[in-house]
Amino acid sequence: MPRPIAFTGLAVLLAGAIAAHAGAAEPAKAPPGPATFDEALASRLGADANGMRRYVLVVLKTGPRRMPDGEARKAMFAGHFANMERLTKEGRRVLAGPFVSDPAGWRGLFVLAVEDVEQARRLTESDPVIREGEMVAEYHPWYGSAATMMLPEIHERLTPAR
Repeated sequence: MPRPIAFTGLAVLLAGAIAAHAGAAEPAKAPPGPATFDEALASRLGADANGMRRYVLVVLKTGPRRMPDGEARKAMFAGHFANMERLTKEGRRVLAGPFVSDPAGWRGLFVLAVEDVEQARRLTESDPVIREGEMVAEYHPWYGSAATMMLPEIHERLTPAR
């Protein structure tokens, strides 16, 4: 039993030393204790008895028709980003991002908080990059932590105002 206490104390000391070195204004805090079940949060996030929920992972791949560079392409991508923002505000898109590079044509992904592939398909059909054939979508049902629903809120706190 003394070992975890010693480890916790060491962790607090190291965190304090790192904070002091970094010029942090606040002293280091002890790591949080064991989590307690938050029924209201679980309900808000749509968690089941395992703290999980259904999603659909949407992989965006290079489509059959590349839009030529120019104003129409810029407008298409502006519409793509506006569509993603709309889905986030509706609580449907909880994660998105481009792949850094992929020779197989994988461009990006969405995690949509929907029950099935048909719902995901309806949401992505409105995206200009899909409508124009710049990208095609591949759909995969996924069962993951309901905490994924909190990513947009956390991301917003990490992004400076523009």
